[in-house]
Amino acid sequence: MTTNLTGFAPSRRSLLKAAGAGLVTSAFAAPVWAQSAPIKLGFQLHRTGIGAAYGRWYERTAQAALKAVNEAGGINGRPVEIVFEDDGTDPKRGAEVVEKLTSQHGCDLIFGPLFSHVVIGSAPRAGELKVPYLVCSEGYHVASGMLNRWTMQPGITDVRAQVSSMAPWVLGNLGKKVTMVFPDYAFGHDHRDFFTAAVQANGGEVIAQIAIPPTETSFTRYLPQIPADTEVLYHVMVGPAVLTFVKELGEFYGSGTRPEIFGFIDSLEAVDTASPGLEFLEGTHFWEGHCRVKQADASEAETAYRAAVGVDDNGASTSDAKDVATYAHMFSVWETLHVIKAGMEAAGYQGTGDRQKFVEAVEAMTDMPASLAHVQGDKKFNGKTHQVFGHQFISKIEGGKLTKVHTTSLEDGMYEDAVDYTAQSF
Repeated sequence: MTTNLTGFAPSRRSLLKAAGAGLVTSAFAAPVWAQSAPIKLGFQLHRTGIGAAYGRWYERTAQAALKAVNEAGGINGRPVEIVFEDDGTDPKRGAEVVEKLTSQHGCDLIFGPLFSHVVIGSAPRAGELKVPYLVCSEGYHVASGMLNRWTMQPGITDVRAQVSSMAPWVLGNLGKKVTMVFPDYAFGHDHRDFFTAAVQANGGEVIAQIAIPPTETSFTRYLPQIPADTEVLYHVMVGPAVLTFVKELGEFYGSGTRPEIFGFIDSLEAVDTASPGLEFLEGTHFWEGHCRVKQADASEAETAYRAAVGVDDNGASTSDAKDVATYAHMFSVWETLHVIKAGMEAAGYQGTGDRQKFVEAVEAMTDMPASLAHVQGDKKFNGKTHQVFGHQFISKIEGGKLTKVHTTSLEDGMYEDAVDYTAQSF
């Protein structure tokens, strides 16, 4: 299924509103759209498959970002259009979507995929077609050097940075003997490898690693594998059965003693933390890429972003309080589209012949200050590794809601370069 969202002629009132939000420098900056062909962006969307919950909110965020960009004058004075194609959260289909968006739809570039196995299966085709491929994933696959110069991750941090920056807090506050539960594919393997190394570096020990297929629907046979002397249970789970996972985890421990629990919010994305059966999570901690519940120190940009994507202060849709957003990840779509705008304008992008110039322009980026374009916080982009670095948040469930208790620094998550894509040919 394909959906086209085209640029439109903004009213003077909308331009003034955009200017007030810091999106444009002049209320009269927008051109007459009819004189310019639109810039066409392809979006590789997990509309179906195990990533569907993310895909629905990624699409909604892309639409909101598109509206903001077009109301602010588009890109290089041209309207912007997005073509969405469903990849089924499937690697093989992902490569076919890259081909379709490039060859059939003639998109200038492609962005949007989250699940790491899909990115790994799709990026080689983007490289062959020489089309910029901006992923909204978290795996270490980009910065590791396993992909290509056409593939970049400028809108969200990767697992290596996330876990290495938070491990000192976890080991210092929750315990030293850790059991890990993670999905058995590339994303989960990044958690396994990098958190294990970070635990050891901070004087702890991973005493068990429990890998679970991402398509699993019941987890009761895995939970007895958790050693009795576990001090910290580290969990990250994905897919449509995440609520089942956390409920069965609660049933496993019951009202008895249990280890401290530290999870990635992936295990509860699109799930209300106050849902029946999750009472045992009270007092447990989660990583969040972007705080679902609006915090007391939220910026004006954060408030404007929530309004734009239609998310309330609790992290649910403003039109349906039961429709919980994938808030910890979907900001990556908003920020990536704003990076695309900045990169194309820096490159003087006119058409597909300027794709290489666009990649080089993004590679030249460094500091990304917190703003409406970067609502999650300030970031630093490493042009050599094509990976952005940012802050991580640790939240605690109190009264059924997530409250931020720790924010990492940019430096906490930085690591040595494993690749220099800028030295590679196009």
